[in-house]
Amino acid sequence: MIFLRKLIVKTTIVFALCATLSPALLPADGPADNIADQVRRIPALGVEVPAEQKQQLQAGLAKLQTSLDQLKKSKDTRIQSLIPDVEIYHRAVRCALEYQEFFHEREIGNGLKLLQQGQERADQLLKGEAPWTRQTGLVVRGYISKIDQTVQPYGLVIPDSYTFSGKSQYRCDLWFHGRGERLSELNFIDQQQRSRGQYTPADTIVLHPYGRYSNAFKFAGEVDVLEGLESTKQHYRIDEDRISVRGFSMGGAACWQFAVHYADRWFAANPGAGFSETPLFLDVFQKETLNPTWYEKKLWQMYDCPGYALNLFQCPTVAYSGEIDSQKQAADVMELALKNVGIDLVHIIGPDTAHKLHPDSKIIIEDKMDSLARVGRQRIPSTVHLVAYTLKYNRMNWVTLDAMGEEWTQAHINARLHSQNRVEVKTDNVTAFSLKMDAGESPLDMTHPVMVQVDGVKLEAPRPMSDRSWQVSFHKTGDAWHVGPVVYEPGQLVKKHNLQGPIDDAFMDSFIFVSPSGTCASPTVDKWVQSEMKHAIVHWRQQFRGDARVMQDSKITDKEIASSNLILWGDPQSNQLIKKIVDKLPIQWNQETIVVGEKQYPADHHAPILIFPNPLNPEKYVALNSGFTYREYAYLNNARQVPMLPDWAIIDLRTPAGSQYPGKVVDANFFDEFWRVK
Repeated sequence: MIFLRKLIVKTTIVFALCATLSPALLPADGPADNIADQVRRIPALGVEVPAEQKQQLQAGLAKLQTSLDQLKKSKDTRIQSLIPDVEIYHRAVRCALEYQEFFHEREIGNGLKLLQQGQERADQLLKGEAPWTRQTGLVVRGYISKIDQTVQPYGLVIPDSYTFSGKSQYRCDLWFHGRGERLSELNFIDQQQRSRGQYTPADTIVLHPYGRYSNAFKFAGEVDVLEGLESTKQHYRIDEDRISVRGFSMGGAACWQFAVHYADRWFAANPGAGFSETPLFLDVFQKETLNPTWYEKKLWQMYDCPGYALNLFQCPTVAYSGEIDSQKQAADVMELALKNVGIDLVHIIGPDTAHKLHPDSKIIIEDKMDSLARVGRQRIPSTVHLVAYTLKYNRMNWVTLDAMGEEWTQAHINARLHSQNRVEVKTDNVTAFSLKMDAGESPLDMTHPVMVQVDGVKLEAPRPMSDRSWQVSFHKTGDAWHVGPVVYEPGQLVKKHNLQGPIDDAFMDSFIFVSPSGTCASPTVDKWVQSEMKHAIVHWRQQFRGDARVMQDSKITDKEIASSNLILWGDPQSNQLIKKIVDKLPIQWNQETIVVGEKQYPADHHAPILIFPNPLNPEKYVALNSGFTYREYAYLNNARQVPMLPDWAIIDLRTPAGSQYPGKVVDANFFDEFWRVK
């Protein structure tokens, strides 16, 4: 252990994002939140708005909505692209007022101020002006999410050195905020207009994603980060090789997740505190005794980071912890996981420091991050390690995992470039993969074939092309590897990237809730369907801050089938689309029985939940009778916010839905790699 500037510094690299939330937004979870039948509401209901101020808010919303309606009639593409920068103000105040999310009297005044700011932007845009787009310092902007077509905000710190008419590209740090049960859109926007955060590196754009509230930037929160980054790239000149991820507390957990899942995208990661996995953290921090099912343990691997540790071979990491912070556990766990794969973690520890960033630590951290930014991301490293548990996270630099032997069991690809046009690849639990280098990236000799040795077998691959691009695929038949992609029989379903499940994956892309136009065959099922659909709509808004799109089955057209995952509610009698596709699903369902393989369940008090490629468009999902699968109990601690159901489940409706499950789960499992019942 080395002492530096009176700080404890351990070997490895990682960066820490300090929480910028006010005390009112800090974590509130603890052992009192371990009682599943005594769950407090998150977010809590706010204060009542006095009649006079309510009228002022309603008048301001109506005026701003009129301006938005005028803007949306414009045929000017530039104006259309900037409407989200106005709409974020309207939606933030509308939601706070409509859902009683002014959590303190002073926030009502903030709402009125935000309406004035939104109206000012609207008035400027109606004149064809948008001065905030050329503003340095604190800027709040918005984009329309592909998931539910709602506007989502993000904050930016634009350096004073930024030149709006120049060509130079700028470093960008992503900064993940801490847990905030009161972090409504209104409070987020207000905060981003007042605080630069703990770090503002020179000549660096700092992006503060909202992450759709307080979900540790998972699921739709994860997509929000990626969409917010793409929106930032559209408006500002970002250097693709100098983007980092940073965070503290809940944001530190997010940083670990983004570092291991997308390690090849960042020049560095800087997590601080937070958590890096589920079971140990809940034991240490929450004092919770867990009793997970076998599939819940499997599903922890979606966001638990230790199993992915080797991916950080591609992403320099600088971790931070306070010496007496219980959340130091997160980096300690990752330090051991990294050591087990031969990597020593840089772990900077603030002496005698609890849950905050030590001021001397910040100096050391920034020095390391600045140095890493000068080097930048390595696009074509000679060695690539890819570890995956799901095809959701299947790419690393020039290596792509195309198919696995069994999902949710660790898969590993180790690829190395050697001299004399040789490539060596070692795999585990992999049945297909591809190697790809874009134009100008291949270091291989284009005048000679490439010899690729896969698990000890030498295979001749094509030469690089004249533009120095190179691409080749491999697949496994039995124990033998072959050059070329897998050729499937026409119509054969296979799990692949973004079509691999589990149920929660349906809510990480465009989705529509499809309500039934009829009544279910069983009154018990009908009552449960209506209740669960309402629950899914309400909690999507509360926890992922979106307005779920709901359409009746008879209104769905080819357009929706082509563009969106369809979440079908009801049974074959009540929902026309379920009736249309039920014979093509791997689970049989009629008025009397639900059949899964050799098992049967009475249909009068059971219902299936599942995800499957849509038989009407196999490039999108259908899901039956489910919203996102974690429920109220998980809202109390972000480490619990993990998938709770695999690809399918059978629910006994005689047990009422509760804070953890939608009823009694009597059976559940994953489909196999060909979407068949195991």
